[in-house]
Amino acid sequence: MSDTPESTPSDPLSQQEETEVNAHPAQLLSDVASLPALPGVYRYFDVDGAVLYVGKAINLKKRVSSYFQRNHGGTRIGHMVSKIARMETTVVRSEAEALLLENNLIKTLNPRYNILFRDDKSYPYLKMTGSYPSDSVGSSFPRVSYYRGAVEKKHHYFGPYPSAWAVKEAILLMQKVFRLRTCEESMFNNRTRPCLLYQIKRCSAPCVGHISIEDYAQDVANAERFLRGDARDVMAALEVRMMAHSDRLEFEQAAELRNQVSALSSVLHQQSVDNVSDRDVDILAVKVQGGRACVNLAMVRGGRHLGDRPYFPVHVEEGTSFHTDHEGADDAAARPTIEALVLDAFVAQHYLNVPVPPSLVVSQPVSKSLLKALSEQSGVKVSAVHQPREQRRQWLEMAQTNAGLQLARLLSEEGSQQARTRALVDALDLALDELENLRVECFDISHTAGEATQASCVVFHHHKMQNAEYRRYGIEGITPGDDYAAMRQVLMRRYGKLAETLREAEKSGQTPPGTGRLPDLVLVDGGKGQVSMAREVFEQLGLNLSLIVGVEKGEGRRVGLEELVFADGREKVYLGKDSAALMLVAQIRDEAHRFAITGMRAKRAKVRVDGGKLEEIPGVGPKRRAKLLQRFGGVRGVTLASADDIATVDGISRDLAEEIYRALH
Repeated sequence: MSDTPESTPSDPLSQQEETEVNAHPAQLLSDVASLPALPGVYRYFDVDGAVLYVGKAINLKKRVSSYFQRNHGGTRIGHMVSKIARMETTVVRSEAEALLLENNLIKTLNPRYNILFRDDKSYPYLKMTGSYPSDSVGSSFPRVSYYRGAVEKKHHYFGPYPSAWAVKEAILLMQKVFRLRTCEESMFNNRTRPCLLYQIKRCSAPCVGHISIEDYAQDVANAERFLRGDARDVMAALEVRMMAHSDRLEFEQAAELRNQVSALSSVLHQQSVDNVSDRDVDILAVKVQGGRACVNLAMVRGGRHLGDRPYFPVHVEEGTSFHTDHEGADDAAARPTIEALVLDAFVAQHYLNVPVPPSLVVSQPVSKSLLKALSEQSGVKVSAVHQPREQRRQWLEMAQTNAGLQLARLLSEEGSQQARTRALVDALDLALDELENLRVECFDISHTAGEATQASCVVFHHHKMQNAEYRRYGIEGITPGDDYAAMRQVLMRRYGKLAETLREAEKSGQTPPGTGRLPDLVLVDGGKGQVSMAREVFEQLGLNLSLIVGVEKGEGRRVGLEELVFADGREKVYLGKDSAALMLVAQIRDEAHRFAITGMRAKRAKVRVDGGKLEEIPGVGPKRRAKLLQRFGGVRGVTLASADDIATVDGISRDLAEEIYRALH
């Protein structure tokens, strides 16, 4: 970081600063000069249109101008500023609105110099379906179930929970204590006698009338109160009802309530946090080490600790260096710590789509403006406790321990994965500037006797599998079971347009923005035959043959005996079953195989299940459908049959046969 004082807009620029400014397009500098002194959000783009950074400002003109008036030297921010080619801004009404928009854009645009938390998994909920007895008879017995997705007003939801396991534990409690049903509607509506859950006292069997609507409604109400944290009140009410039944000599009903009280008492005894006033709290602990960070989120809902969940942000070094080098450059004492920056980024991004509880217990101070923005967004006053006491302190210490353990595990796994990447690069003598940039694409073909052929392409990049970049290709127009033709088709579809674009870019000397790149290694699951087919495709496209490597199964198809087959004429290589490079190749190959098989099975199941479409044809009911499937061995056989063949089936007229043929084609 430079020690040169920050220049004001009226200060003369030094020669080096003037050189930096002049390196930017005139339109960009003109846009900066015309910015208003209002709150807003700004985005920086490079020459290829990629987003470099998203930021917010109370005063757009002052903040953005400072980027181009300060000598950043060789810092990370200096490197970023030198890449800026274009800027976009959005003016908003307040700092809180700017903060929310900023983090929405960060999650959407994935900028290179922002701390980014990626989490494509939605949180699970405990769902109480249906309405209450006052609505309709059919919805008088709500069902408790696991749910993940968008919530609906007609149902009641509790959570979110940190994991599926936590939801299932809560459902088990609902069964043990309140004996609420968990069965699907189709089963519930067609029962004639109680199921096993009734026998083991996990359900009150409302399906066959073993409990009244009123009593079941009481159990549902108590379950909801328990989930909201009123467990003590629920137990007291149950005890009052139990004594009332006992006074009326209704000993069977009293015994049922006694069992509920006993089960609830056991649950409360197991809970170590039921004696606190906090009902809904999130505990956030952050740990930074080795250029990586972990935020551990522990959840307390209804006064019960539900478990925790770790989050690992990307761009930690870039994002934190940017803040410390620029936004807090003038006052070293006021600069937030790296941990505080990571925690602020998590809170801002995480609670965009997740309900925020009224109380946060945090290991680092959280920005007051951020808490204000969250309060405005949620309609609930959100507070954060940085140095908690008593029970909250125990929660935080537990979360800090878990954050350290999770980060240590991640660093260990990444170290092992990086060692495998280096071993593969060394074994194949690949020319790479940076080990992290190694990109491997692997292809596999899967089908069942030629049916539902699918090709998969999986991607390994940045030392890990990139699930978002996986692709499946439906293979058509080939002889069923011809794996070589399938491989040829998928490689042409994958690299045909890219090869053409790269050739045109080479002729013109300019690469269009957004153009992809060829991988450093193309793995195909197979030996000489598959490699020969891949060689033909690459020769036709004018691509480098040295990229192609086949993974040939060893003797007896035993794992660890695979050999690598090359398309450029090199001799086969056996790396050894203890080789880290072979472990990585096997990992990528197995992932491609798994991805292909799951796609093939899904496609095959869809084809077979589509037999249900037969019943959608006028004149074809369950009996005629069954005869058709039996006669032709399945829906595929019916599809391949001619109208004359279909007409030979008992009960199918000539006109109906032609109608079936037209419907299937």
